[in-house]
Amino acid sequence: MTVTHGLEADVLRRQDPELADVLLGERERQATTLQLIAAENFTSPAVLAALGSPLANKYAEGYPGARHHGGCEIADVAERLAVDRAKSLFGAEHANVQAHSGSSAVLAAYAALLRPGDTVLALGLPHGGHLTHGSPANFSGRWFDFVGYGVDAESGLIDHDQVRALARAHRPKAIVCGSTAYPRHLDHAFFREVADEVGAYLIADAAHPIGLVAGGAAPSPVPYADVVCATTHKVLRGPRGGMILCGAELAGRVDRAVFPFTQGGAQMHTIAAKAVAFGEAATPAFAAYAHQVVANARVLAAALAAEGLAVTTGGTDTHLITVDPAPLGVDGRTARGRLAAAGLVLDCCALPHADARGLRLGTAAVTTQGMGEREMPVVAGLLASVLRGGTEAARAREDVRELTAAFPPYPR
Repeated sequence: MTVTHGLEADVLRRQDPELADVLLGERERQATTLQLIAAENFTSPAVLAALGSPLANKYAEGYPGARHHGGCEIADVAERLAVDRAKSLFGAEHANVQAHSGSSAVLAAYAALLRPGDTVLALGLPHGGHLTHGSPANFSGRWFDFVGYGVDAESGLIDHDQVRALARAHRPKAIVCGSTAYPRHLDHAFFREVADEVGAYLIADAAHPIGLVAGGAAPSPVPYADVVCATTHKVLRGPRGGMILCGAELAGRVDRAVFPFTQGGAQMHTIAAKAVAFGEAATPAFAAYAHQVVANARVLAAALAAEGLAVTTGGTDTHLITVDPAPLGVDGRTARGRLAAAGLVLDCCALPHADARGLRLGTAAVTTQGMGEREMPVVAGLLASVLRGGTEAARAREDVRELTAAFPPYPR
């Protein structure tokens, strides 16, 4: 299915050629560089169509059947579709699809279950935790008392003994399981057991793996967590946004925490696009895609290790890989800059038990483009050659253009 923006001839080109050029430039950037950021993907043309629909014009504060504005009959249908599809896709009793982002979803979960000053146990930021897991620069660190658990120094895996000991010592009101840079599956049953032992709520931050969950390529936190927070982009391949899944007993608290407590009007065009993405994720084709994402990540991780980079935890269970480029003689920030100049786009991340920064990359976007296990060693070889200085950035940039030309994200 093709995407035809038609910017050269449409109203945007005629009315605002400067911005039309910006959008065309971004389309070109995405199509000619390797998108290896673990949190990014390419939506389908149908999702893009919903995002650009007239629902963008509609104010719809409240929920279906109980809006604060008139004329919401069609908007209600769109939101009910999104909710019903999310519930069916993830086996949840309740879904809130209004959260503007993953961080907004986490904020609402905290608002539903906690009070300012409550103690929360979460993965520490140096070990792969997210900003909403207690960063002092974030609302979470300012409003709540976060205690961070970490990973084992040898294996890089979450230290379950430490989690249990900290939970017993601090008796948190909530425990958060989830991360932004942890490449392995979480043991949700373990976290549920610890939460029950200390009388805590269990909040799963599944922003990264939720698309794999939808495709049956990762274990679901829904049967274990009181509340599951997630994004609808990343591997799920929907619009940028968030959602919350929970049991029926918490539905009212979660909905009130989203609106009116933390958000105003819902973004109805985005909610419609979420409905499209949930429908796509329920298909056999998406299940095949999700499993290919993981297969690609495992091959890429092994290839990076063979090239001399230090792969944390020795590999990955998901779409996400974290590596230390120090064995190639370069630090994470310098490495990211060199790779960007060569057309390989990825992120820095914290490395546990070290002050240095590593690299975080993922396979969701390149898999959407149609790349498979055969292409992953090529990507690893390009990356390593640039970092070693064996290939000049300009030469590598041409190699990247040649590779991506065979896998356009939106064929014309």
